[in-house]
Amino acid sequence: MLRRVLTISIIAVSLTGSLFAAEHEVGQKEKKFTTESLKVKVGDVVSFPNYDSFFHNIYSLSSEKIFDLGSYPQGQTKKVKFDKAGKILVECAIHPGMKMTIEVQP
Repeated sequence: MLRRVLTISIIAVSLTGSLFAAEHEVGQKEKKFTTESLKVKVGDVVSFPNYDSFFHNIYSLSSEKIFDLGSYPQGQTKKVKFDKAGKILVECAIHPGMKMTIEVQP
């Protein structure tokens, strides 16, 4: 029995990257992010739901995490896993005023 529990724990850690990984949400509403800054831990996931009636294209060119989620409409959510510590500037390619930072802590 103990071996089975240990095996399940090891699988959970390898799938998430961390036993304590969490998921956070940063919405897009009225051409703004729902928060200007967010602190997460390495291994955490941030979801970016679009609550606006128009498209957004969320991206980052920060060396700690480069990503581009592409354009997506209201009602869709895209996710990013942060696997390296650092400060990431997140922007919208369609709406240049949309900016926020995510601080990824070890």
